[in-house]
Amino acid sequence: MKRSLYVFQGGTLRRKQNTLCLELPPPKAGAEAGASADADARPEGVRRRYLPIEQVREIHLFGPVTLNTKLLEFLSQNEILLHVYSHHGYYMGSYYPREHYNSGYMVLKQAEHYLDPGKRLALARKFVEGSLVNMERVLRYHQNRGLGAELAPARETIERQRARLDGLSNVEQLMQAEGQAREAYYRGFDSILQSEAFAFEARTRRPPRNRLNALLSFGNSLLYTATLSEIYKTHLDPRIGFLHATNFRRFTLNLDVAEVFKPLLVDRLVLALVQRGRIRAKHFEEALGGLYLTEAGRRVFVEAWEGRLETTLHHRGLRRNVSYRRLIRLELYKLEKHLLGEKPYEPFRSRW
Repeated sequence: MKRSLYVFQGGTLRRKQNTLCLELPPPKAGAEAGASADADARPEGVRRRYLPIEQVREIHLFGPVTLNTKLLEFLSQNEILLHVYSHHGYYMGSYYPREHYNSGYMVLKQAEHYLDPGKRLALARKFVEGSLVNMERVLRYHQNRGLGAELAPARETIERQRARLDGLSNVEQLMQAEGQAREAYYRGFDSILQSEAFAFEARTRRPPRNRLNALLSFGNSLLYTATLSEIYKTHLDPRIGFLHATNFRRFTLNLDVAEVFKPLLVDRLVLALVQRGRIRAKHFEEALGGLYLTEAGRRVFVEAWEGRLETTLHHRGLRRNVSYRRLIRLELYKLEKHLLGEKPYEPFRSRW
């Protein structure tokens, strides 16, 4: 079974025959080594970890890692994306290997739907609709657990904004409606968590001003890269989005699709980690005028994130269980069918 490789410390990543070799520095005094069963130690304390290439799905680098073009060639041959983050967990960019499923026809269809204002608006509206529906599902879940009165105003705001969508005439208005709904939705987190240490206050990003914003930003970054990795396995071009403007930013389609899954994958995970005490105030540090997860905090989050992506649910259309990671891919297949004129796109809606 393939898995994602996360590297939090500095080190060297290279190819050794048909295997990835990760060389890690000696563990800090009092810190866990973090080496797996397939790791060995060199005399000077550097640890080596070997991973057969066929077991690696994608690579995430959070530390200053040294690599070379031979490694990039190896990753391209095996269709493995490499995502790079800053020291504080900001997504910086990706090594996106040469596409193996290139389709000039699909690129033309994406461009056609982007350049046609009506077609673009229709798709952008669906992404926002999916986002609002799933936000409402998150609040309804917690309402059913005793928070009815507290969360009612947020649900009303979301439903009011959703009712407006068909009457909006441009993408900017759609994004404004989604933003107003999300602001009310995030304020509902205070009622759910009832924690001064994780109060929402307001949405802040660069830098995040409090712990809850730091968690949301980090989780969203992971969702964007997960969606980008799934796009790579389709005929779609990640540079042409519809809700987010296609411009000099390298990727936008992953931002569009991620809107549908943020409430289900990121927001629910953030709430669960705080409620269960797995993420605490000690997992944050002040830097650059904001608050960020420490390395220990990022490790906790990533472990839970991978578990969330592999969680399965029953897919009514396929009549079998699929993982959330697979669900993202299925969403992309639906988008392909829409662009080809085979079936109108309908965003995934959670049932609970």
